[in-house]
Amino acid sequence: MKSKMKTIILACAIIGLALIMIKFPKDAYEASIRGLDMWWEIVFPSLLPFFITAELLLSFGVVRFLGVLFEPIMRPLFNVPGAGSFALIMGMASGYPTGAKISARLRQEKQLTRIEAERLTAFTNASSPLFIFAALSVGFFGDAKLGLLIAVCHYAGNVFVGIIMRFYGRRQERRQKQARKSSHGFMLRALKEMHAARIRDKRPFGEILGDAVLNSVQTLLMVGGFIILFSVLSKLLFLVHLTPIIAAGFQIIFQMLQLPLELALPFISGLLEITVGASMISKESIEPLFTSIVIVSFILGFHGFSIHAQVASIISETDIRYFPYFIGRILHGIIASILTIILYKPLYLNRQAFDRDNLAVSAPISENDWMASLSILKEIGPLFSIGFIFLAFLILYRRHIKHVK
Repeated sequence: MKSKMKTIILACAIIGLALIMIKFPKDAYEASIRGLDMWWEIVFPSLLPFFITAELLLSFGVVRFLGVLFEPIMRPLFNVPGAGSFALIMGMASGYPTGAKISARLRQEKQLTRIEAERLTAFTNASSPLFIFAALSVGFFGDAKLGLLIAVCHYAGNVFVGIIMRFYGRRQERRQKQARKSSHGFMLRALKEMHAARIRDKRPFGEILGDAVLNSVQTLLMVGGFIILFSVLSKLLFLVHLTPIIAAGFQIIFQMLQLPLELALPFISGLLEITVGASMISKESIEPLFTSIVIVSFILGFHGFSIHAQVASIISETDIRYFPYFIGRILHGIIASILTIILYKPLYLNRQAFDRDNLAVSAPISENDWMASLSILKEIGPLFSIGFIFLAFLILYRRHIKHVK
């Protein structure tokens, strides 16, 4: 009975969405174009190099090498193997959903247990520096100095989540007692692990590179689909006045927390899609700015359901469960908000006063650098995206012809 009810609810929801799209075709089209532009101008070209590099490093055993080196750090702090350091570093450098992608690959290669993979997935997804400094701080709020505050709170929040999640699943985990290896000669052991991993992979270099491109493009096509879907969904929910209704309920919570009620609607939009919510918050021009940044920090930590859907799709290929990731996102949002409250004065207000007193010019230079990077991506991003999608189809075609022969 429960399964039938679920089927009916899902069918009604999809039919309702289709009817709304028919009623508002122009708005749905414009939202779809906005999502597509974001994907092929910024997301695809900024993530693809990291995805391909991650695939190659995994194939050539470099992650095994890093696993031995970082085991003394990752195990005591986060209760995951040293190989998890690769997901942590790449996730912070390139942005979501890179951390989930690498965590899933490490699980598929059995470098992690299921519990360890769930811990790792919960804290290795983060927003990219490009989005925080260029799009968010400069593009939306017009203040490059906000970038440092938001970035420190965001990345430190992720680390704190990792430390908390180290206690997750300890009762379920079957501990395999292994003899402690001496730390002497750990570099030699790391090199041996890397060499052994490379030898085990019998594929020629051309095939490894082709697989890296294909897997990366396939994942990014899925990511693009979710970005477009949630861009449309966010717009349609607003048009049928469902988002404002939900926001009205959140106004009670905002009132209890003494937050501006005007931020309730942008907050709900941000829970669906980060970029939309952050943009709406910046346009509200709430004074003091402090409250807006606290809300933005929570949204960045929570990731938005668009990112949640991407992560859920990626880990569905493994036995990694979604719920620990969801809990990790709530924790990240709360911790990042608390850190923003604590660090707002020393990392933002005090820096503003120091720059005024010393007539510093470092902020405009930093602002120009980040905006130049974003501008370059928007100019060459579409060509880059189309080029690699064509390359992926070409590789598939050649392999199909070879298989037929």
